Amino acid sequence: MKIAKPVLRVIESFQKLPGIGPKSAQRLSFYLLHVPQSELESFAESLTLLKKNTVLCTICKNVSETNPCDICIDINRDHSMVLVVENPIDVLAFERAGKYKGVYHVLHGVINPLENIGPDEIYIDDLLARKRSGKIKEIIIATNPTMEGEATAMYLKKQLSNGASLVISRLGMGIPTGADLEYADEITLTQALEGRREL
Repeated sequence: MKIAKPVLRVIESFQKLPGIGPKSAQRLSFYLLHVPQSELESFAESLTLLKKNTVLCTICKNVSETNPCDICIDINRDHSMVLVVENPIDVLAFERAGKYKGVYHVLHGVINPLENIGPDEIYIDDLLARKRSGKIKEIIIATNPTMEGEATAMYLKKQLSNGASLVISRLGMGIPTGADLEYADEITLTQALEGRREL
């Protein structure tokens, strides 16, 4: 069956997204044909403005509407404690849990030699600069418990340990090996925070 070119273009666009296979892309595309035009235009506008109306916080590298972000300028948070996560979605997971009251640092990835991602391709230098300010007392490394996440955690520990009286800890029990933080529930994340261990 020949698919109309406008539908085919939408299918191909959906397939570029992570976790969307050919069948899901087709299902979503054909579903959108039944959505009222006004909703489609609103959806398209949201996509168009996604990058235009967001910035990376110059302090923590989280995605925000303002720079610095709301978390970094919140005087009620503990700015001496930094939780290092892989992606902005991990910040959402911890904020949803509501137990962490420090600030964050978002790496935007992990060290992965197979994908040609080294320390210079993620925001490690910015974290080291924050450490040098002398205001940080503890850094909690919350990379995912995957091979790449563990390798990144060990690299961070080595870099952060150089000449600093700083507590460096790692999330503890609660996060199973091979799991992504974004799928963890509030109780699991709380246990992981409370059971963190020094590296």
